Amino acid sequence: MKSGLCLALDPTLRSNDAEQFEQSLRRQVAGQDEAIEKVAEIYQMFLAGLNPVGRPVGNLLFLGPTGSGKTRVVEAVAEALFGDSHACVKIDCAEFQHSHEIAKLIGSPPGYLGHRETHPLLTQEALNQWHTETCKVSILLFDEIEKASDSLWQLLLGILDKGTLTLGDNRRVDLSQCLIFMTSNLGANEMNGLVDGGMGFNRKVATIDTRVDEKMGHTAMEAARRKFSPEFMNRIDKIVVFRSLRHEHLEKILDMELGQVQQRILKSAAGVPFVFQCSQRIKEHLLAEGTDAKYGARHLKRAIERNLVFPLANLVATGQARPGDLIKVDFDDAGKMTFVREAENALPVTPYLPEKASEAAMAQSAAMRSARVGTGRVPATGDRRS
Repeated sequence: MKSGLCLALDPTLRSNDAEQFEQSLRRQVAGQDEAIEKVAEIYQMFLAGLNPVGRPVGNLLFLGPTGSGKTRVVEAVAEALFGDSHACVKIDCAEFQHSHEIAKLIGSPPGYLGHRETHPLLTQEALNQWHTETCKVSILLFDEIEKASDSLWQLLLGILDKGTLTLGDNRRVDLSQCLIFMTSNLGANEMNGLVDGGMGFNRKVATIDTRVDEKMGHTAMEAARRKFSPEFMNRIDKIVVFRSLRHEHLEKILDMELGQVQQRILKSAAGVPFVFQCSQRIKEHLLAEGTDAKYGARHLKRAIERNLVFPLANLVATGQARPGDLIKVDFDDAGKMTFVREAENALPVTPYLPEKASEAAMAQSAAMRSARVGTGRVPATGDRRS
């Protein structure tokens, strides 16, 4: 009897859902491929039903300096799964620096003063509030875990290992369907000293190579081992050190931030939706103003608010920006930032316009103006072409 043919299998392939999940993360996060791959691996395991029984779906520790994107990855996971970056339970560990403050997390036991007035933050209802028919997983974030007291770390030992938590009133919380993320800035000062002026959003990013990244990884891991106990480290499934960001990563992050500003304008700009476009010189200026080793992406956001959002807000408040306008932001010959209306009644565009999109918008506006002159009417909605 002939034996059946052997078929080679490819364990590196991922399902369509996991592939779409990973692509969604890559669209929202720049320069942190390792973190995206680790999260995608755990999510693929969850989809296959092979995650450990009686434990959380995954326990991940993110290390790196402030502004490198640790919390942003968690928000991107929530956005990819539930369509809302706030669809997670976030625990700010800076609020639990003293042992007695653990009562804010699990509630006070019966008999203690204020027992009924102390509502625990980490309840089953809070974890399950974002569940859908197709995705029953919860996202739990412990932000800046190194700032918490030993009491919270001891509490985490049971959560990370058994996936259960007992509240002050003896109610049990099941965390077996939970993705647990922990972020930490441990070793950030030492990592900043490995390159001139710091790391991450450093203006001298070109001097950073693979060897420097490896040294930063070792530095962060050593700092974590010094801070956390061995039993705590052994309960973590994935430890990711966020790497330094190159210039191309910074450009992508800038485009993401500009896109978020455009979404804010289209959704809530006092009923005046318009489209703006930044020239390449403006983008270079924002990168120069906003890349700072100490503050990271947060400093870039402040530069965008100061140089772009505040002037645009003035245009809206004074009626200079009108619905459907296309406004181009550039520098004049004297080096002063200018805001010029290049097209009126441009069709609303949901995403941020790239450089070449201005020509299409202006062509649309010209077609609409000629239609008014030739026919004496405004083209109907059905006459418009996207």
